[in-house]
Amino acid sequence: MKIKLVAVGNLKDSYWKDACNEYLKRLKRFAEVTVVEIPEETVAENATQIETAKNKEGTRILQAVKEKMYLLSLDGEQLTSEKFAEYIKEDYDLGRAVTFVIGGSYGTSNEVNKRADKKIAFGKITFPHRLMRVVFLEQLYRAFTINNNISYHK
Repeated sequence: MKIKLVAVGNLKDSYWKDACNEYLKRLKRFAEVTVVEIPEETVAENATQIETAKNKEGTRILQAVKEKMYLLSLDGEQLTSEKFAEYIKEDYDLGRAVTFVIGGSYGTSNEVNKRADKKIAFGKITFPHRLMRVVFLEQLYRAFTINNNISYHK
């Protein structure tokens, strides 16, 4: 299975990189997972500049997405780990390549929101997007262990 993670922003700190690399290493036995980093726009805190930044990031995100797209979003469906594993299993069984998108600090553009085949949430709390990358990769690994009856998930 091919899975792409498109994430706005890069991982500057070694602890984020180390955590992500650990889960990417673990995932190799289940799927080909690639990460595409989209440059994050820096703006002042006014609404016009924020929308412009989201639109620029959104254009780059959409250029990177060719497959079924899951958008990680606060207004997405809240899933248990088991339900997330069901989505992964369905795509795996169909031989479908999928892309997951993590937006930047300001969220995602309307075009990205409209393009999403499905929006999913890992709760109602807001995560920094760098931490969300680690949480997502861990949950992806957990989904594969659930689907393969490996005792990681308790």
